[in-house]
Amino acid sequence: MMTKIKILALFILCSVASFGQHGLEKQLSYAQNLFESELYFEAVTEFKRLDFFDKYKIHDYEIKIRIGQSYKMGGYYDEAIKYFALAVHSSRNGDERFNAKLELVRTNILRRTHVNALNVLDELQGDREFKERNVEISYWRGWTYMLSDKWANAAKSFAEVDSNHALKILSEDVEKEKYSVTFAKLISYILPGAGQVYTGNYLSGAMSFGWHLLWGGLTINAFAEDRILDGLLIADLLWLRFYVGSNQNTEHFVIEKNKEIANKAFEYLQNRYEGKKP
Repeated sequence: MMTKIKILALFILCSVASFGQHGLEKQLSYAQNLFESELYFEAVTEFKRLDFFDKYKIHDYEIKIRIGQSYKMGGYYDEAIKYFALAVHSSRNGDERFNAKLELVRTNILRRTHVNALNVLDELQGDREFKERNVEISYWRGWTYMLSDKWANAAKSFAEVDSNHALKILSEDVEKEKYSVTFAKLISYILPGAGQVYTGNYLSGAMSFGWHLLWGGLTINAFAEDRILDGLLIADLLWLRFYVGSNQNTEHFVIEKNKEIANKAFEYLQNRYEGKKP
């Protein structure tokens, strides 16, 4: 048994020794070609092979950043985050550290962990070494806000990039187009059905108003005829519950309308926007 272990250990040592610097460069080039050919899972295997043989960590940053990018392109965001964090620690200068942290931001945006993305951006903005790169930081902060449905904040961030930036204008347009849940519910409380009309659901609004008139009229009529119990039952079981349900329905309509507006913007970002994307 010990003899077999010694033979295996000797084989590994010989393999590492024979690999050499030339072998490392050749393996790096091969792995890079796989990545550039969009063969991401094959690239991960070859970069990890390089990582095993690179005992002096000569290419540690390139290995970690490329593995992270490969996982990101494959949709394995948790693994990508892990390797980008390792790339931050392996960075040899400010540019590499900044780029690795931006990859963390972009991956957090994609996996919708927006708070994490904003935290990394705050770290970058608070680092004096990167004070000249605030435009890039603001750009990705804007993306983070857009995909967390905070369009007003996104517009402010993109304005720091360019007062006429396409994404600033898009964010402002979305914010203007969106419906207010608070306003819709308020007018529904005052005039049942008004909230549905506000969101363009005219038939639903008219029906809601008509039902309120019916139940309200029946309730008033019951009390006028001294049918107190009937009046209370109609008011509680029909009118009041329909009133509450109608307002909840109004909120649902607003949320759905706002989703449609946001999804239209996201469709533009995905298919037609030509700038940098996460």
